[in-house]
Amino acid sequence: MAASGSGASDDLEAHCTIHDSMRGKVQCNYCGKVVSGKFRLKCHLAGVRGDVIPCTEVPADTKKLFHDKVLEQKDASNKAFNREVLNLGTQETPSKRKRGPGTNGCTPRKSQSTESAGSRKSEEIISISEDGSEHLSPLSEDVGLWERTFSEGKEYRSSMRARLVGRFFYENGIDLNAVNSPSFQEMMNAMVGNAHSDDEIPSYQELKGPILQEEVKEMRQYVQTVRQSWETTGCSILLDGWIDEKGRTLINFLADCPRGPIYLSSTDVSSCVGDVDAFLSILYGVVEEAGLDNVVQVVAWSSESWLEDASRQFIERYKTALWSVSASYCIELMLEKIGMMSSVTGVMEKAKTLVEFIHTHAAGLELTSTQTLGHELIKPQKIMSAIPYMTLENIVLGKKKLREMFRSSTWSTSVLASSEEGKKVADLINNPSFWSGARMVLKATVPLLRLLCFIRRDDIPHAAYLYETMDQVKETIRNEFKKNESMYMPFWKIIDEVWNTDLHSPLHAAGYFLNPSLFYSSDFYCDGEVAFGLLCCMVLMAHDRETHALISFQLDNYRHAEGAFAEGSAAAQRNISPVDWWSRFGGECPELQRFAIRIFSQTCDGSSKYGLKKDMAEKLLDGARNRADQEELQDLTFLSYNLHLKQFHSKAG
Repeated sequence: MAASGSGASDDLEAHCTIHDSMRGKVQCNYCGKVVSGKFRLKCHLAGVRGDVIPCTEVPADTKKLFHDKVLEQKDASNKAFNREVLNLGTQETPSKRKRGPGTNGCTPRKSQSTESAGSRKSEEIISISEDGSEHLSPLSEDVGLWERTFSEGKEYRSSMRARLVGRFFYENGIDLNAVNSPSFQEMMNAMVGNAHSDDEIPSYQELKGPILQEEVKEMRQYVQTVRQSWETTGCSILLDGWIDEKGRTLINFLADCPRGPIYLSSTDVSSCVGDVDAFLSILYGVVEEAGLDNVVQVVAWSSESWLEDASRQFIERYKTALWSVSASYCIELMLEKIGMMSSVTGVMEKAKTLVEFIHTHAAGLELTSTQTLGHELIKPQKIMSAIPYMTLENIVLGKKKLREMFRSSTWSTSVLASSEEGKKVADLINNPSFWSGARMVLKATVPLLRLLCFIRRDDIPHAAYLYETMDQVKETIRNEFKKNESMYMPFWKIIDEVWNTDLHSPLHAAGYFLNPSLFYSSDFYCDGEVAFGLLCCMVLMAHDRETHALISFQLDNYRHAEGAFAEGSAAAQRNISPVDWWSRFGGECPELQRFAIRIFSQTCDGSSKYGLKKDMAEKLLDGARNRADQEELQDLTFLSYNLHLKQFHSKAG
């Protein structure tokens, strides 16, 4: 490694070695770290944290030289963004959180689904080039991929229809060889006509080459616009993990923000399951690539023991972001634990017997459809854990029709009525204890099912409402049992166990405090859990003491409804989304405004709702192929997953 302690040169090439010219990656001559782009190398040499880890071996004079250059460039950036800075102070909080009577459902106070300020501002964010000029440009590491040519020596004239055909293949992970199948050719000929088939139907080589190149280029531009929004909204890194048929533990890394989720990378972490240090090294590389100042939290797909160990060490070691577990996973875990209670198991088994009897006998299914006006007992659900309870709910709702069916002459004269199985089911239908048990189970689980549906919605900022809504769920359960402690406490204990161990995050408490529709209501209470959560988020997200002090000071204005907050605290002004509220009334307190918007821009749910197919990542991580094929598969995986995520986001919006 070359290093000179004096006469530092400002020529970057003197301090690095080209590592990958196609992707713009260089290797530091002092510590050997590989970074992407000139500006990141400057930050690395200057010891400036943010998008890259500082070099520990660089000579002092070289470090100072590049530190001054980075500051000059950042000053230019600050002027371009025209940021304002104001002051803020301390707060006092009540000593105990009130758990008052809940409502009859889990729906939070009025909230309108509107475009967030973060989404609007993200379109205005610009990047600063090496010479300080302002422009919208791709990330430096992507340029090589964009310029790569797949069809050298061949004239290619794309049509939008041919690209749409390719997009269909890429998004769904379909083998590109399928384009040569006779049935596909016949289908396309029928749609576009034989005369236009040569122009409109792409060939296998075109799908692998120029069309793929164009789609990857366009997708990288989209990903770049999403990444630019992180400076305002921050992002959450979602871990999408699973065990494949080979027994490997694989993870897809996603980044989620109001502008939309994007796919980052896939990794085989099988060797890291028992090695927390190795796993955290991989995870921190992903966080660093996204930008240390951009990542607000990491959301794991489950609470397995090795992930719990990783979460504790991640927070203790890096102190740059929060760690949480997917909210929908935690609610499903609550339902699973409730299902294991002896009083619940018996009811669910009886309901299963009834459903299986009806659905395994054609005559029973036909008779049920007639008697229940065609309503099915089992309705399709994306959330598997919810199906048994929603089926039980359908059974209870159809109680009258079911009892009429099993008392009808049609049933009594059927062959099924005289069978042992039929008699058993008929007795079950006429057994009052079954129905009382079913109602007992639904009193405890329906509020959680409603919460699960709420969490799966993308038009509501989860962090603004999850803390309060969880309280509403518990109060609803208590009220359903007429406040009989012996009845509701077993369910509360399960909910509290999962909440305290897996689900609760400081982000939820901060969201509760900063949500004006809750904070300015008469029943708002801030206990130690809420105060600690807010402080924890401030420490992690305000990376310098000055910003931390400003936020603290401005919180006092918010707390006492001073300045613009006085108008915003009025009941009529609180019925908009928290992000819109802070965009409208928080301008006098820019640090607190930015802090609140970043809190509300984070999801509380994990990656499972996106339903990414696993086979693309599994193929990518199989290895044992030449470099060209591996790069092609990387492009296909990147494109397939991001097309899927983009479509999901556009439908949700």
